Amino acid sequence: MSTVVRALGLSALLTLVPVGIGVGVAGDRTPAPEVASYEGTDLADFDSTTAVVQRAPFCELVADEAVADALGGDGELTAWSNGEQAAAVPGGDVAHEYGCAWAGSGAEARAWVFAPPVTRTRAEALVKAAPAKGCTTTAGAAAFGAPSLATTCTSGERRTVSWRGLFGDAWLTCTLSQGVAAPEADLVARAGRWCVAVAQATSVVSS
Repeated sequence: MSTVVRALGLSALLTLVPVGIGVGVAGDRTPAPEVASYEGTDLADFDSTTAVVQRAPFCELVADEAVADALGGDGELTAWSNGEQAAAVPGGDVAHEYGCAWAGSGAEARAWVFAPPVTRTRAEALVKAAPAKGCTTTAGAAAFGAPSLATTCTSGERRTVSWRGLFGDAWLTCTLSQGVAAPEADLVARAGRWCVAVAQATSVVSS
């Protein structure tokens, strides 16, 4: 091999090494999403205008402590993503959202965010729509995004408290269900803390 060829080869190698190192370092600078810390904040004390909710999977970012507080114990997770056909989706239809459900201790905590963006006009229409059968709108409820809606629904022996609202272009919903024998005020309080945990977890996705 001639001296010129060897010199060119060495020059190319020395050029590739820094580039490779640079790529590796750049990749390492992207932090992995972390589970949101749980402080048990009441919804009335939470400034939902600071949350930047992502339209992306988030189930693994919800703190175990938040689930335990909502359910009163451990829960089993079922998750679904946009485009999947999941039994957890009403009617088993194809989901157009990212969602999770935890069940245990006679209760169920759910949360989901629409995959498509939602405009403020559409969100206002969703808030003004007549509540489903067995549901009542909670007047004066704490804000959960803007606009937002809080409801309490009763079906058979189950009561479900929910909040839903718009965060930027993300329509986020959280619910907590338990038997009607459980004190309603306690269920509402736990549902509020659960919704705060959900909003914080969905906001951590891109951090």
